[in-house]
Amino acid sequence: MTSAGTVPHQVVVYTDGGARGNPGPAALGASVQTLDGDELDAVGEYIGEATNNIAEYSAVIAGLRRAAELGARRVVLRSDSELLVKQLNGVYKIRKPHLQRLALGVREAARAFEEVRFEHVRRESNARADELVNIALDEAGR
Repeated sequence: MTSAGTVPHQVVVYTDGGARGNPGPAALGASVQTLDGDELDAVGEYIGEATNNIAEYSAVIAGLRRAAELGARRVVLRSDSELLVKQLNGVYKIRKPHLQRLALGVREAARAFEEVRFEHVRRESNARADELVNIALDEAGR
């Protein structure tokens, strides 16, 4: 949390999803951070057998929900999945019905905010979300 114990008006949410095998055991990770990079909260969750794309979309939904629970009003959501970001920004069509349903879940979660922006980042800039995915997958594998 911030020093005052309040959530800032705007947060950055880093998300990642991954499957070991495609499909295979899958997990999501999301880190809610201040604009300065201080982590406010994080979620890493095993989601069962799924594809990488399902895990990526699930991570976005989980990250947005967590930011809403914290009381954020504006979100910059960053992912290292260029396909996901381009689909959510309307650059690419979402052709698969199961991903269309997940994209609707993203839109629904985004309604909690005044503004949500989806940005692509390089993989190395998304290390915390990736770490959360791997922790969840490792714990599920035990």
